[in-house]
Amino acid sequence: MLFLVKFSRPDISNSVRELAKVNDGATNENFKQMLRAVRFVLDTRKKVLRFKPKINKQNDEIWDVYGYCDSDFAGDKDSRLSVSGFCVFVMGCLVSWKSRGQKNVTLSSTEAEYVAISELCAELLFVRMILTFLGKKIDYPIIVRCDNIGAIFLAHNTKTSHRTKHIDTRYHFVREYVEDNVLKIVFVKSADNQADPFTKNLGEESFKKNADVYQE
Repeated sequence: MLFLVKFSRPDISNSVRELAKVNDGATNENFKQMLRAVRFVLDTRKKVLRFKPKINKQNDEIWDVYGYCDSDFAGDKDSRLSVSGFCVFVMGCLVSWKSRGQKNVTLSSTEAEYVAISELCAELLFVRMILTFLGKKIDYPIIVRCDNIGAIFLAHNTKTSHRTKHIDTRYHFVREYVEDNVLKIVFVKSADNQADPFTKNLGEESFKKNADVYQE
């Protein structure tokens, strides 16, 4: 299942992350949860990912790159680590994703979301580097979608208050790329955030809406 998550099935990332935590002490209930995930994979095995090329007025092929990010503040009840999740799209096709606990305990939902933004931006810049090396024309700015207004404000403002000085400076590199118009961070409703399934378990309707990146 970890192999599937890594290469072709990001929609089960959160389930597999939760199951991986009990590898050394699984219960019968955990086993049933695993079978449920396997059943879901089998029922949707015919779905595929597709690239959707974008052509500009000059008939040039533009490589549209964007991403979604989300976090579940203090989502791990054992360690109180927040969970980061993101997904990167190239030409409308999901090419990179992540669902993992953050390295440090965050003190607010804004900080947790800001950490998730920085992790997504690092991945987007890596994808940009690959496309630039291949000689592809990228549509700038690269859009980053987040559902936390506080984290977006933090990424766009160099001035900080006593409430935000504790946030590790290694995450502030995002501001430089925002100022250079390489990245643009915009707000998206939680209901439309496609990174939501990477951080928490959702109801059937919400899961289908935000994880529907496949086609028959």
